[in-house]
Amino acid sequence: MADNEKTLPTAKAVTDTTKADASYTGNLSLSMALSPEQGLNSYLQEIRKFPMLERDEEFMLAKSWIEDGNTQAAERMVTSHLRLVAKIAMGYRGYGLPIGEVISEGNVGLMQAVKKFDPDKGFRLSTYAMWWIRAAIQEYVLRSWSLVKMGTTAAQKKLFFNLRRLKGEMKAVEEGDLTPEHVEKIATTLNVKVDEVHSMNRRMSGGGDASLNVTIGGDDGTAEWQEWLTDESDSQEEVLGESQEHDERMELLQNAMADLNDRERDIIMKRRLSDSPMTLEDLASIYNVSRERIRQIEGRAFEKLQQAMLAASQSQGYIEA
Repeated sequence: MADNEKTLPTAKAVTDTTKADASYTGNLSLSMALSPEQGLNSYLQEIRKFPMLERDEEFMLAKSWIEDGNTQAAERMVTSHLRLVAKIAMGYRGYGLPIGEVISEGNVGLMQAVKKFDPDKGFRLSTYAMWWIRAAIQEYVLRSWSLVKMGTTAAQKKLFFNLRRLKGEMKAVEEGDLTPEHVEKIATTLNVKVDEVHSMNRRMSGGGDASLNVTIGGDDGTAEWQEWLTDESDSQEEVLGESQEHDERMELLQNAMADLNDRERDIIMKRRLSDSPMTLEDLASIYNVSRERIRQIEGRAFEKLQQAMLAASQSQGYIEA
């Protein structure tokens, strides 16, 4: 173990190993390169040099860290489980993120696990740490995979990290929308809504975020993606025109309503202009007349409105006479 200690990651200096003065806080700095392009292979070879701990040895190291704040004991527990982090991190290679950064995030989770590990519970550190490692990696993936927040609930996170696997099991790995049968099966398996499966699949099929400045061609080969995007919403001119037309129609209607008597105006308002129109029976009861009489009054009042609005539109030049 003495030879291996020469290659251990740098830890904070400790002058007193009492628990009150312990300086290890779960932020142990690993001095090895983690970039896939710069030293990942050497890192993987290096962590194999750290021996696995026997149960009794692990227990004593954990007690030494908890009771005495022994940072060397904590460091040995961390380094002996770096291979576990690397193994778990390799399972997240399909998200297009630098594997070195994924491993680094997993190491942070491992350090937090060591910090909170209680050997008196009776289980091994590896069993406890894998949950912290996965949680740290998954948070990093969700944070880095898309600028748009996704996986905000536990069910959505479960969907994000299991959708690819379930599609593979169902041999539904082609691009585009899933079949209704596949969507229903995934939604049932993961206890999420069908719409959430559709949405997550489309976002993941797109490979994450893409820059609006990506060059995609054009006459001179320099056209950017944003130049080809179209806004499907109504233009400001159309919105303004529709608003003005609506205001003009409402003004014509209000002026035309002045030509009706009180009963006609009330019936038109309650039958034609209310969000919850009254029935002929209700109005007949109010005015103490028959349903047919209410229908006749409504029809005559509506004709008056049409004639008045048509005449006003012609006089103001909205339509040709």
